[in-house]
Amino acid sequence: MAPLLALLFAMLGFVSTAMAAHLPGLLQAAGATLAVAVLAGALIGPAQVAARLVEFGLLRRVSPLVSARLASLTHPAGAALLLALGPAGALPFAVLHGAGNGLLTIVRGTLPLAVFGAGGYGARQGWVALPGRLLGALSPWLFGVALERYGARAVWLSAGMCVTAFGCLSLLRLPATGTAP
Repeated sequence: MAPLLALLFAMLGFVSTAMAAHLPGLLQAAGATLAVAVLAGALIGPAQVAARLVEFGLLRRVSPLVSARLASLTHPAGAALLLALGPAGALPFAVLHGAGNGLLTIVRGTLPLAVFGAGGYGARQGWVALPGRLLGALSPWLFGVALERYGARAVWLSAGMCVTAFGCLSLLRLPATGTAP
């Protein structure tokens, strides 16, 4: 289970860090003006907070897998809108990406806890997070190369990573309630 979680968080961490570094450039490559790219970037924070509030309220009683699946699918949905709509997709892309990123901050803590339980949580969390931190450190450079080479279509790289993360989630099974090690 730990390698699956590590891969999941590495893929999602790549996307989070790559978008933090390259969102305005990506949106401009898709045809958005600088003003629209800046506005879209300003929407990410409120979208993150809104998603966390939804998680705290509506999703509070559901499995962390549900929140994780939502977190992994919002970016690809936004990417499809961005590429289909061009500049008109910039704002929906930013809101969907921000919402997924907001859920991800909660999922990073709740999913490993649900999978492994509280015993040794800190140590496991460190090992599960390590590959994601390493890939996250490389992601601005890697995504920048893709953006330079492929323009707005580079968003398929980040969307593909999110779909890979969703695939990891489909393989993940939580222990029965009260039986986590």
